[in-house]
Amino acid sequence: MRERRITQPDIRNVIAARVSRRGFLLGSGTTLGAIAAQGFVGSLFAGQAVAQTAQSSLMFSELKRVYDDTHHVADGYNANVVVGWGDPMKAGQEVVDVATLDAAAQAERFGYNCDYIAYMPLPKGSQSSDNGLLCVNNEYVSFNVMFPDLPDDGEGGAKMTAEQVALCNMAIGHSIVEVKRTDGVWAVVQDSTYNRRFTLETPFAISGPLAGHDWMKTSYDPEGKMVRGTNYNCGGGVTPWGTVLTCEEGASDTFGGDIATTPFPDVLERYGYDGSDYYGRARFDSRFDVSVEPNEPNRFDWVVEIDPYDPAAMPIKRTALGRMAHEASTVMQNKDGRVVVYMGDDDYFEYVYRFVTEAAYDPANPASAKDILDAGTLSVAVFNEDGRLTWLPLTQGTGPLTAENGFATQADVLLKTRIAADLLGATPMDRPEDIETNPVTGRVYAVMTKNKKREAGKLNPVNTRPENFWGHIVEMIPPGGAGAEADHTADTYTWDLLMMAGNPADAATGATFHPDTTENGWFVTPDNITFDPKGRIFVATDGANDFDIADGVYGMDTEGPARGLPKLLFATPEGAEATGPFFTPDGTTLFVSVQHPAENADTVATVGTRWPDFRGDNLPRPAVVAITRIDGGEVAS
Repeated sequence: MRERRITQPDIRNVIAARVSRRGFLLGSGTTLGAIAAQGFVGSLFAGQAVAQTAQSSLMFSELKRVYDDTHHVADGYNANVVVGWGDPMKAGQEVVDVATLDAAAQAERFGYNCDYIAYMPLPKGSQSSDNGLLCVNNEYVSFNVMFPDLPDDGEGGAKMTAEQVALCNMAIGHSIVEVKRTDGVWAVVQDSTYNRRFTLETPFAISGPLAGHDWMKTSYDPEGKMVRGTNYNCGGGVTPWGTVLTCEEGASDTFGGDIATTPFPDVLERYGYDGSDYYGRARFDSRFDVSVEPNEPNRFDWVVEIDPYDPAAMPIKRTALGRMAHEASTVMQNKDGRVVVYMGDDDYFEYVYRFVTEAAYDPANPASAKDILDAGTLSVAVFNEDGRLTWLPLTQGTGPLTAENGFATQADVLLKTRIAADLLGATPMDRPEDIETNPVTGRVYAVMTKNKKREAGKLNPVNTRPENFWGHIVEMIPPGGAGAEADHTADTYTWDLLMMAGNPADAATGATFHPDTTENGWFVTPDNITFDPKGRIFVATDGANDFDIADGVYGMDTEGPARGLPKLLFATPEGAEATGPFFTPDGTTLFVSVQHPAENADTVATVGTRWPDFRGDNLPRPAVVAITRIDGGEVAS
């Protein structure tokens, strides 16, 4: 990927400038770690200090930190596997050894590397917490622990057979399974008519401004209105009208060929394309060779809408939401009826986005939801030194977004979203991942997982972290009041920090957790987040293995005296990350994906875990677990 020259202040310099101006510890030379030790966390711009003791509203007994070949959960809880790679989804299918799967069998079974989860109650429109649909992204494949003798050395794509590539193509995308809870245990309804797979061969409609655009047309789709497949499905969201949004988080390393031969090498380069063909697709399918089909990459990196309640409905790529490495598409309805979608572009120095629909959604009129995501305003965030967050519209004809600069239509802006955001001067961030809205306070939380590429610059006493290996969470505060009174369509918000991650015992990390955080409670590399019905945040991490600790799920208050005080609830097995956390409406189940167990191994022969089956030499399998209290109460109680 091409490194870009940063022309805007990075977020920690912005924070530092604000803190310096208000005079907090100005000139003291105090480190971030020392400040954290003095109790300075959260609400950084108000200069607040928290009490040295605080009672978390999360009353569970914290899990002792552990990292081994299996998963662990706090005392008083169960964490049971619900569904995993290769599990049956159709009536009559038998459980098989995943090592024997071929592409045809995989296309009808649960996919690989599960990520985002949406729990959709059954029947539609209900608040059922015992029967629903699990809609799960299957992001990518870890072929080094799927097939013998294919180490993750960058050469796997060149060594894979046609059969292996075909299997991998069928293992990614999205899986929908009906699940029921009986006597406290969740299980798949194998003969459900709702069960469905979406793969690299599933037909998808293209809607919005890019439908029919010249850059979307290919030899097999000369109209540019239909595409085969979805790719790198990572984050997602749920709409008020009962559909699921699944996010395509980049496709750059899934194509081969020479980008210099295409009509737009600068655009492909900006999106990270280099012809690497990491999964070997171009060797067997010319549509993944940009020298043959130069427009095919333009048909990926979108937000896709799926109706899980209608098995016959075609999924739709909604191009009005912009093209980027989508990590999230969190949806909420504003008080004026319009719908707002928050999105992060998960790459180094990329941006935070917001989409506001042109029309309002009327729950009493279901037809008002039809194609509502095809018209609206896409904006990008600028975090100002004075504590304001400004949303800059990515609208053709605005500022530099003109025909002279390559933006003749709004479709051009959306196809080249990153370049348009560059020109507007958006704030480069430390890999924006998940973005979620607190259902109680209305505040919006954006996760910056890390940025090892952040260049060292002038150090400031607070929050300047070149080579940010630990990550942090940004709090975006819409005006208008709390909860439903917040105006998520306003041009200007304020912003704050919830916390800076890292080990508080190591002052060099600059961690700003609550001072009562235990040796088990601090975390690094936050990735996905969710909120329980009472507004407590749950953070799933990705990358803690690099620090010789397990990735896991941590609960934390965002308000009150225990703001910023995390507690460890769940830990994944070796080599895995925790991702996609999602609560049932009553808060009694927290579904979590355990992605890529044993992926840290060089090959299948050296895996450190055979999770979750532990049967002989079976392969490790990514899977979804259901975390519940043994007494049946709310998870976060």
